[in-house]
Amino acid sequence: MAGDGDDYVYDEASGEWIPAAEAAARVGADAIEVRDSVGNVLHDGDQVTLIKDLTVKGAGQTLKRGTLIKSIRLTGDAQEIDCKYEGIKGLVLRAEFVRKR
Repeated sequence: MAGDGDDYVYDEASGEWIPAAEAAARVGADAIEVRDSVGNVLHDGDQVTLIKDLTVKGAGQTLKRGTLIKSIRLTGDAQEIDCKYEGIKGLVLRAEFVRKR
C-alpha cells in the first residue's frame, strides 16, 4: 500500500480496507433522494414554502400555508427535513407538505 498515494478507509459493511475514492462512490450511491410535494429534489440549504397550514405540537403555534422556510437540512430520512423558524427549536417537517422555491 505504501507509495501508491491512495488513502484507505475501513469499510464497516465488508470488513475490508478499501481506497477512499471507492468509499466515497459507495456513499454517493447510497444517498437518499428527498422530494417535495410536486417531485422536485431537495438539497441542503434550499428554501421551501408550506403547501398547507401545519399545527406545531409543543409550540402552540400554527405555520400558515405559504410560509417561507429558509436553509433546510436533510436528515437522511426520505420524508423528513430539518428546519429553522423563529421561535421554534428543532422543527422537523415532512417533505410532502413543502414545495421547493
